[in-house]
Amino acid sequence: MQKLLKTFEDYLLDNLPTSNTFHPYFEKALGEMLKAGGKRFRPMLLLCVVKSKKPLLLNNSLPVALGLEMLHTYSLVHDDLPAMDDADLRRGFETIHKKYDEVTAILVGDALNTESFNKIVNAPLHNDIKIELIKTLSTDGGINGMIIGQAIDCFFENQKLELNQLEFLHIHKTAKLIAASLKMGAIISEYDLMTQEKLYNFGIDLGLLFQIQDDIIDETQSEEEAGKTTQNDSAKNSFVNLLGLDGAIKSADELANKCIDELNSLDENLKISLNELLLKYINRHKN
Repeated sequence: MQKLLKTFEDYLLDNLPTSNTFHPYFEKALGEMLKAGGKRFRPMLLLCVVKSKKPLLLNNSLPVALGLEMLHTYSLVHDDLPAMDDADLRRGFETIHKKYDEVTAILVGDALNTESFNKIVNAPLHNDIKIELIKTLSTDGGINGMIIGQAIDCFFENQKLELNQLEFLHIHKTAKLIAASLKMGAIISEYDLMTQEKLYNFGIDLGLLFQIQDDIIDETQSEEEAGKTTQNDSAKNSFVNLLGLDGAIKSADELANKCIDELNSLDENLKISLNELLLKYINRHKN
């Protein structure tokens, strides 16, 4: 697992977005949040699925994994903006709008969004595969995926949502991109449609679990421990705000158990490939 992560990390650092321009710092700003690290969870999900069936395609899949990380990173850059979460810290570093300016952060996010699809288009994979990858990422990262989740999250600040509405919000804002990561790995690996759907549904549960865990972390950890701005959800519709801390932990426990059952029900090669990556995350709210 560490070898695969290092392979991706090295590839990312060797393929940071460039901008041939006389702008004094735009190119530097483009790579800032990508270089800042993070768990690389979404690209690793994709690569672990590929490894389970088509390990010879891992190198060909790296541009797709980077595109996925770029799209995720754009969403973080925009999420941190003053008009949204107004956060000062991300991945242990100053956010782009704090280090540079708001205009730069907006345009860096725009650039990473579009460049993510450019990476997929130019990946050394069959065109039919690339069309399906773009279809999946643009759907789950787009209007009826992450974007509507963000829109609901921002619009309903200081307004209490029902539990089913809160789940809708976070399935779209967070879980769909995690589900897409698994499905994209399955598309590259040419798993059958039933397996693709099973992985996607598993990803939805996994993403929802991660959101509940993040809400718990926001409530219980300092900025130094979390590596990002915390105690920042008082006006937000979070699981802790709706269910209380104990209720959120209980929900996380139940969903973690469901995710473990789903993981164990997967094809043996898939289970082995994903196991090492996922088990340390599934119960992270207990750490």
